[in-house]
Amino acid sequence: MAEVAFPRKVAFAFYALLFLGGVIFYLAWGFAYGSWNLLATDWIGVYAVTVVLVGFGIVGMLLYRD
Repeated sequence: MAEVAFPRKVAFAFYALLFLGGVIFYLAWGFAYGSWNLLATDWIGVYAVTVVLVGFGIVGMLLYRD
């Protein structure tokens, strides 16, 4: 059975959106709550979400770049 090759540009765009989503999430949270220190214990959940989005975005973009 022949498999369809997944376009690298689509995967790269997905990981770029993850990266941008993480940055936008961090900026939106900072503006909304006036706290830029995500390492404070009150904001540990926000730190976790930001690190996962930005981390997977960077790794994916590095893996799927041309």
